[in-house]
This record gives sequence, C-alpha cells and structure tokens, in this order.
Amino acid sequence: MSTLLVIAKEPRPGRVKTRLTPPFTPDEAAALAEASLADTLRAVAATPARRRVLVLAGAPGPWLPPGFDVVPQCAGGLDARLADAFAGCAGPALLIGMDTPQVTPELLDVDFAGCDAYFGPAEDGGFWALGLARPDPALLRGVPMSTPVTGAVQRERLRAAGLRVRDLPPLRDVDTAADARAVAALAPHGRFAARLAACTAGADARVGR
Repeated sequence: MSTLLVIAKEPRPGRVKTRLTPPFTPDEAAALAEASLADTLRAVAATPARRRVLVLAGAPGPWLPPGFDVVPQCAGGLDARLADAFAGCAGPALLIGMDTPQVTPELLDVDFAGCDAYFGPAEDGGFWALGLARPDPALLRGVPMSTPVTGAVQRERLRAAGLRVRDLPPLRDVDTAADARAVAALAPHGRFAARLAACTAGADARVGR
C-alpha cells in the first residue's frame, strides 16, 4: 500500500478560493474550500493506505477526520512544497490537492506494479494527482506551477527520468464558479454540492434573483 498525501490550505476567508469572489463572498469561498477539503479527506480516509498525511498550510480544524498525520508545508513556491511533501515519504506515495472533491477511493487506490509513477491531469492544464513508487523531490523542483503547461512539463519530467508513467483520468479543479457548478454536478451528494447550493442561494439573494 502507498502513503496518501493531501496538500492543502487551512480554509480561511480571504486566503483560499479567491477566484470564487465574486459571485461569492470571502466567507462563502472559504466555506466552499472547507467542503471541498472535507470531501477530499473523506475519500482518502476510505482508501486503503499505509499512511495518510495532510500537508497543511495553517492549522487543522473540525473538518479533519481521524487517521491523518498532519505536517506543515515548507516555505517556498508550490513546486518546493510538493517536493518537500514527497521528501517525507520512505516508500510509494500518491499526492493530491484539495480542489477535486469529486475524487473517489477507487481513483486513489493505485498499484505501482508495472509502473513507476501515476499522473492525474487536470482539465486546466495542471495535475490533480502525482504518484511516485520511489519518491524523488528533484522530479518536482523547478516545474512551473499554476500555468496552462504545468501538467505537460511535469509529465515530461517524469518521462525524461525514464519512469514508466500510468495516467489517471483527467479531473476538473475547482477554481471558478463555473468549475464549482460542474464539479458539484459530478458529486451531487457530497458536502461540496450541498455547500454550493447554500452559497448560490445566498449570492442570488444579494442580487435580488
């Protein structure tokens, strides 16, 4: 079994999901981020794993289920923080973010037999998952993050290192309100979908719909 890593920010207003404002308020955006994180952690908790680790910027809250080790994110850019998360793993590890609440345990239950890496592309050009049979932080350092070519560069980095890469299905990150609606439709019974419905009602009320 693998170590499952979730890299996340504490869902605090004004610090997370700022591209959701508008139409949502900073408090609503933070509530959506919390729901997304809670759904993600629930999927990870239901996946067989050797260890489950939340790599967190901030402090844990009541949204954190039991069974997770919490470690702080290091300083630096996202590439450095992802690299540092893998540096703490002694064996196979799969890392995901907090922006895909539609993720399922079936997607996360990976088997490294016959491959060296898993790569989960995101629809915006990034990636939602990265798995390494032998974690090597150097595979991530220097990869440009949050660009339309991030995923392509990261996957090429794996290929250039001679790794056998197995692709996971592409998923959509929640960045904008349109993303939120699309993702909620894929997982209509999760906390994220319920929170989005409540936040949407609040936003509609503010504009008199």
